[in-house]
Amino acid sequence: MPRPARRAQLLTAAQEIFVSQGFHAAAMDDIADHAGVSKPVLYQHFPSKLDLYLALLDAGASELVAKIRAALESTRDNRVRVQAAVSVYFDFIDDSRESFRLLFESDLVNEPAVRYRVQRADDECADLLAKVIAEDTGLGFPEAILLAFGLIGMAQTAARHWLRAGNGTITRPQAADLISGLGWRGISGFPAHGTRTRDHD
Repeated sequence: MPRPARRAQLLTAAQEIFVSQGFHAAAMDDIADHAGVSKPVLYQHFPSKLDLYLALLDAGASELVAKIRAALESTRDNRVRVQAAVSVYFDFIDDSRESFRLLFESDLVNEPAVRYRVQRADDECADLLAKVIAEDTGLGFPEAILLAFGLIGMAQTAARHWLRAGNGTITRPQAADLISGLGWRGISGFPAHGTRTRDHD
């Protein structure tokens, strides 16, 4: 098997083991068995269990940041931008729930390398949102970044609750619309500036 394909196979197997067992309980033997390879093959690609875990975090963080960037670049209507950004978190937790759990529900948060990657993902997403908020409202960047962190914190927490509640009463689009509506009502209360679309206020 080509090296990139083998690496992808090992990451998929590792993700399933880490999500089901947690980092501390997971063993490299279990991951190798799950991937159908020998442990030496696994170690050829990842020198340690932590290296393997960090590679998964990097992949999940890159996916999330790319989705937020695409959502914000998809329109010039700022209400739709807020809706799209919030929807990313609901989509990510539902469609890529293993990556979401590793990023935001890790049992290894006291490990500096893990904490750094989780914070970096939040920082990059917030930075993208803050630039839009600053342009739209005329607020300084310190104020805009605080609002951005408030928005993504709200989206993350609500999405996690929605998933735990069982997805039964409220559909994913309905849940994302409720939270984005709350976020937009807050952000749209600041003075309009630049290119804000006001049709939806």
